Amino acid sequence: MIRHLVLFKLNEGVGRDDPRVVAGARAFASLGDQIEELRFWECGWNISDRPIAHDFAINSAVEDQDALKRYLEHPAHQAGVAQWREFATWVIADYEF
Repeated sequence: MIRHLVLFKLNEGVGRDDPRVVAGARAFASLGDQIEELRFWECGWNISDRPIAHDFAINSAVEDQDALKRYLEHPAHQAGVAQWREFATWVIADYEF
C-alpha cells in the first residue's frame, strides 16, 4: 500500500470562506466516492494555530504505484488540482506502508 499525503497552504490574503476555496474543498471531499483506486480517503481543515502549520490536508491510500498513477491522472482529481492551483501551494509525501 502507498500512503499519499498532501498539505495545502492558502495563498496570502486568501481565506477559507473564499468561494473558490469552499468549492475546492468540496471537490476534494468528494474524491473518495469518485475514484475507485482510493482505498482510504480523508481530508479536512487544520485546527492548529502554530505558524508552521498548513491549512488543509489530504490523507489517502492506494494499493500500488499503478493505482497512484491512475488516481493522479483521474479527471476528478485533475479538476480539483486545477481549482487549488488558483489559491494555494502544497507539498506531498508518498510512502509505502
